[in-house]
Amino acid sequence: MINIVIDTDPGHDDILASLVALAHKEAFNILGFTTVCGNHLVDKVTKNLLNVLDYLNIDIPVYVGASKPLKRMPEPQGIVHGESGLDGPVFAECHKKASDISAVDFLYDKLKDNKLTIVALAPLTNIAELLSKHPECKDNIEQIVLMGGSVYSGNIQVKSEFNIYHDPEAAKIVFNSKVPIVMAPIEVCFAGGLNLSYIERFNKQNKVSKLVYNMLNYYSLYSLMHHMEDAIIYDMTTIIYLLHPEYFTIKKYNVDIELDGQYTRGMTVCEDIKDDSIINNPIDVLMDVDKEKFINVFFDAIDYLDKQY
Repeated sequence: MINIVIDTDPGHDDILASLVALAHKEAFNILGFTTVCGNHLVDKVTKNLLNVLDYLNIDIPVYVGASKPLKRMPEPQGIVHGESGLDGPVFAECHKKASDISAVDFLYDKLKDNKLTIVALAPLTNIAELLSKHPECKDNIEQIVLMGGSVYSGNIQVKSEFNIYHDPEAAKIVFNSKVPIVMAPIEVCFAGGLNLSYIERFNKQNKVSKLVYNMLNYYSLYSLMHHMEDAIIYDMTTIIYLLHPEYFTIKKYNVDIELDGQYTRGMTVCEDIKDDSIINNPIDVLMDVDKEKFINVFFDAIDYLDKQY
């Protein structure tokens, strides 16, 4: 079992990733969730997470983090996640509240005495602030497993993925920190996409499946709009990697972050590492995944949670 903190901006794919983690208590000791501005403003994404935890009566603390990127204004992605940031499900009045302790203070407190893995499903603002304010903490970060970046393509600009694009200055701090990083770029996320025909599998009255069905019904609208056969559950890649790294093809790159450029802001510049390369910032990059095994982990997790809740 490993100690993890999930840094998140829910977001449909964030919640689906978190559900898979929650289904594997034998693998993960989830110390807390930290929220950050990304898919939507931080108050909205925090509310989304609290709604889900309250709906399932899960008592894991939530700590609110950065309300905006380090040097830029927020850019909520309503076209993907809707006005609330988690359109689709309808929740009753939420009785769960976030902690008064900030995300960075919580992370610092845990890292003083514990080794832990940070699972980053969002822009890297919280983690950059932690490393800038408390650089001594990095010795206790076993690894940062993050969804972000791309090797060849983009999903917010031609060469940029949203999480890195949203706060490239934060990403540069994190990628240059020398903390061990595993990067799940958009290419591997597409490789593990959920065929839209599978959504109907969750159309039942079980509490968790019902939540998943309502989320996927909304989330899939973006795929349908773009004539895609799959819903890309980006953030779930991080959790399934931690459970089953053997399902993935991994390549090591030097990675740097482009801060500016009309088409390249937030681009993760991936340089092949060769025998004679100067290794500046080696990152384990997930390149491909066994799609059938990947999707079955998701199915099994939701089936398990249906029996628990």
